[in-house]
Amino acid sequence: MQKKQSIFLAFTALCLITFSFIACKKDSKADSDTVPAQDNSLAESNYNDVNTMVDASANAGTSFSFRQATNDNTARIENIMGNCGSVTIDTTSTNRTIVINFGTSNCLCLDGRNRRGKIMATWTGKYRDQGTVVNITFDNYFVNDNQIKGTHKTTNMGLNASNNLVYKIEVDGSIVKANNGGTITWVSTRQREWLAGSSTPLNILDDTYSITGNASGTIASGEAYTINITQALVRKMSCYWFESGKVDVTPAGRLTRSLDYGSSGCDNKATVTIGGATFDILLY
Repeated sequence: MQKKQSIFLAFTALCLITFSFIACKKDSKADSDTVPAQDNSLAESNYNDVNTMVDASANAGTSFSFRQATNDNTARIENIMGNCGSVTIDTTSTNRTIVINFGTSNCLCLDGRNRRGKIMATWTGKYRDQGTVVNITFDNYFVNDNQIKGTHKTTNMGLNASNNLVYKIEVDGSIVKANNGGTITWVSTRQREWLAGSSTPLNILDDTYSITGNASGTIASGEAYTINITQALVRKMSCYWFESGKVDVTPAGRLTRSLDYGSSGCDNKATVTIGGATFDILLY
C-alpha cells in the first residue's frame, strides 16, 4: 500500500511539473509577442501621416496636383508623395474643405507606400489661429492595402511656453489589415508640438514634431491594449519614421511591451522589450 501511494504521489508530482513546464512555455511564448506594439506602430504612423498631409495641404492654400511642377525652390507635399493624387481646397465656403485624392488604384508614393482613396478635411478658421478645429474623415482610403477608417480631430491650442505651436490630436479609428489580416482599433489623445519648420510653411522637409499622450485599442485578434508615451516621439519630415521616443504598450492581463524607436537617426528599426527580453522589429 505504501509503495502504491508513493508511486501515485510521484506520478502526481510529475504531472504537476509537466503542466507547469507547458504553462511556462505558453507564458514565454506570449511574452515574446510583439504584435500589439507593431499594430500600435502601424496606427501611429498612418494617422500621423494623414495629419501631416492635411497640414501641408492647408499651408499651400490653393488647389494643386502632385503631378504638376510647382517651380518652387522649397519642397512641398508633392515632393514627399511623388506622382500620386491631387489636392482640392475650398477656402471660400463657410465650411472650408480639403480633399486629397489618390484615385481608385494603388499609386506608389515616394515614401514607398501604395495609396488609393480620399482623405477629406474641414476646418473652422485660419489654420494657424488658436482654436481652429480640423476634422478629417476617409473615403475608401488605403495604405499598402490596409484600409484606414474613422475620425481624426485636430485643435490648435496656440503657442506654448517655448513659443511652439501645439495641437491636440484626437483619433477614433480602425484599420482593416490587408490580406484578411483582421481589424485593429485605435483611440488616442495626443499633443503634437511643432518643434521646427513652422516659419517655412511651404517646406515640410524642415519640419520636426514631438508627440506625447496616450491611447487604447485592440489588435486583430480582439485583444485589448493600452498605450502610454513615456518619452516624446520625435518625427522629422525628412524621414519616413519616428527617429526617437518610447511607448509602453500593455495588453490586457499581460506584461508591458516597451517600444523604443532608438536614437540612431532615420531608419525603420525599433526594439520591443518584454520582461527584460529585447526583440528587434521593423516598422511599417
